[in-house]
Amino acid sequence: MSENTAVNDAVVRVATKTVDSGGVPGVVAGVTTDKETISLTAAGVRSLDDSQPMTTDSVFMIFSTTKALTGTVALQLVESGELDLDAPAKDYAPGLADVQVIDGFDDGGEPILRAPASEPTTKQLLLHTAGFGYDFFNEKYERLAREHGQPSIVTATRKALETPLLFDPGTQWEYGSNMDWAGQVIEGITGKTLGEAMRTRVLEPLGMDDSTFRPTASMQERQATMHQRTDGELAATDFMLPDPQVEMGGHGLFSTVDDYLKFIRMWLNDGAADDGTVVLRPETVDLATQNHLGDLRVKLMPGVIPSLSNDAEFFPGMPKTWGYTFMINEEDAPTGRPAGAAAWAGLANLFYWFDRQNKIGGYWATQIFPFADPDSVGGYLEMETAVYDALKG
Repeated sequence: MSENTAVNDAVVRVATKTVDSGGVPGVVAGVTTDKETISLTAAGVRSLDDSQPMTTDSVFMIFSTTKALTGTVALQLVESGELDLDAPAKDYAPGLADVQVIDGFDDGGEPILRAPASEPTTKQLLLHTAGFGYDFFNEKYERLAREHGQPSIVTATRKALETPLLFDPGTQWEYGSNMDWAGQVIEGITGKTLGEAMRTRVLEPLGMDDSTFRPTASMQERQATMHQRTDGELAATDFMLPDPQVEMGGHGLFSTVDDYLKFIRMWLNDGAADDGTVVLRPETVDLATQNHLGDLRVKLMPGVIPSLSNDAEFFPGMPKTWGYTFMINEEDAPTGRPAGAAAWAGLANLFYWFDRQNKIGGYWATQIFPFADPDSVGGYLEMETAVYDALKG
């Protein structure tokens, strides 16, 4: 049996098992080398309310796996000299000019705000050290939403972006809406919407025809349904990302696993598309996959809104840093993923990793809230482990 066949058999086995056990309604999973997709499989159904089978071209709301695509456009602008990562981000995104830090709430429940010690930079936005958070991972943001009407970031409105910083820029790592602001930096530099800049610079060169902030009619027909797990029981919902007022660089894309594997393959192929088109220079790929947090580390993300996220941390106890723009494990992971590989996830339990050392990467797509769903994460980690086991023979 060839190595590629062994990997494909492993992925099919895990995807089928995860669905047959009742863990998830449906999943699409895929694995690619630097040369080609070697496994792409679908199992289960798109919705528990409909027997329509999940297919390999099913469309997903990919949430935070959008971030690395936004980061790629930012890196291209660094290459061209149009973006200075260390300059104040407000130079490109004027909406950041008056951002303040929230130090808590006064006795009347009003936010206590002050000027930041320094201006957030685009580098800090890419690294999640600028100071922005998410209401489902941060109690101050959750209180702003609950008591002061701050819109959720998923509403994709201008107002949703206008949140205070949680700390002085550069002093902590906090996962949040930083990449949505990075999208505003891109729009300020290019004079185009984020979607248009991303389309011409990344999506079209990679042949990612099913990736967009505004799904086509064909994509809508193939879209998987969002599910909610409550007290262990899954139910289909009518959740849908809205037509965006602001194209959010942190979460707004619709895509397919097949498309995302092309993006992963670019990283495995030193920045080149399948046809040799240079999306990123090899030295930029090297730079992006290094530790840029310094002494800071990725930390547990507490599930502040239980319907949206459980407590979430990959490989607890293992040191993890951040590159441009994904997590990097600093030690070998129990799945077989080596130190220095990159990975991240999306709120509806979508997961990817890529390993430049072994020229392998993969994507696991479901549509389930809350994040860090044990069955979804478990299936993904089992797939990754099975892939490395197959590679070892």
